Amino acid sequence: MKRFLNEFVESFRIGFAQIRANKMRSALTALGVIIGIVAVTLMGTAIKGIDKGFDNSLAMLGDDVLYVQKWPWGGVEDWWNYANRPEAHPREAVVLNRIIQGTSDSLLVFAVPVAQRMSTVKVNDSKLNGVFTIGTTAEYAQLSVAEYHDGRLFTDVESAAGRQVCSLGFDVAEALFPGKSSIGQTVAINGQPFEVVGVFAKQGAFLGLFSFDNVAVIPLTTFQKFTNVRRGSELRVKVKDKTRLLEARDELIGAMRRVRAQLPGERDNFSINESQAFKAQLDPLKSGIAVVGLFITGLSLFVGAIGIMNITFVSVKERTKEIGTRKALGARRRSILMQFLIEAVSICLIGGMVGLVITFALVQGVSVAMPALPVQFPFMLIIAAMAVSVAVGILSGFIPAWLASRLDPVVALRYE
Repeated sequence: MKRFLNEFVESFRIGFAQIRANKMRSALTALGVIIGIVAVTLMGTAIKGIDKGFDNSLAMLGDDVLYVQKWPWGGVEDWWNYANRPEAHPREAVVLNRIIQGTSDSLLVFAVPVAQRMSTVKVNDSKLNGVFTIGTTAEYAQLSVAEYHDGRLFTDVESAAGRQVCSLGFDVAEALFPGKSSIGQTVAINGQPFEVVGVFAKQGAFLGLFSFDNVAVIPLTTFQKFTNVRRGSELRVKVKDKTRLLEARDELIGAMRRVRAQLPGERDNFSINESQAFKAQLDPLKSGIAVVGLFITGLSLFVGAIGIMNITFVSVKERTKEIGTRKALGARRRSILMQFLIEAVSICLIGGMVGLVITFALVQGVSVAMPALPVQFPFMLIIAAMAVSVAVGILSGFIPAWLASRLDPVVALRYE
């Protein structure tokens, strides 16, 4: 064991001496590994960021909420079976809540009616088009995961009285009232005056498509006064235990069939949607991106490995006479093998560390430039990058090192 350790230390010393003696060649050789590690770690960071952004988006929808709507989420081929379905109506929430309250051990908590449309919000000369306006009840506060930057949601009394009050998304409030509080101010939503009673905290966008910060929430009774609620309406139902979502979904289907007085054998004239439906649809897409991305970045590492192998072969040829001398003096094959393997692995490790530093700098730069992007540099990625670097060094350096260890000392000493 002591002899092996001595051989290892000596091989380590010789390997690093060769790297120092050929700094430029070693740097150019490591460049292929650096590019490969940067590509692999950036891809891993991007995939992790996509997962984090997707989970954040699902959390905004609520993983303990079921949506009763006319259309299912995702594409449908038999669209004609859905086109004539009735829209969910706010009065159905009253009947549904009565059924939930009358069901012992129900997995459902309550239903909240939600009507929605796009509106124009204006303050003096400032105007925003395409603001997502939601009409709902005060129970929406218990359903939404959004926190408040300032103020509150409207109360039951304000909702029942049809008061013209609203809560604005963070981006809407910032655009209309830059640098000052919007609480107590008046905004015009589609020409109607509303007092601002709350501003939601910044939430971000759902999958980069729909911004939760571009909203205005008003009482449903007020919404009904100025808008036709027969289109774009839905019921959102809170579930007691999200681990029993499938059971809650079945209960909700039965309750909705009672609400709409559907007969046995009749096809459901509504859809029950949940946030996990997006996950089921996008998981294959994420897997495809990961496979293609890792394949492309793997090619970069393969090119780097070929460079390491080539330079190790060159190093063996240059030092053939040295190898012959060492073997003539009693050096074992494993010592020669270890020497060249350590040299190859060391170059790869140096390249891996430089690649990690570059990736970390790029990730930090992206985080500062685009804080909305959910990028992160996980610790496990560092371990994986170092493991890949060692693996590349061993795989690319083994054959030349093995050939060097098999050289006949007599032939090696005569090599010119």
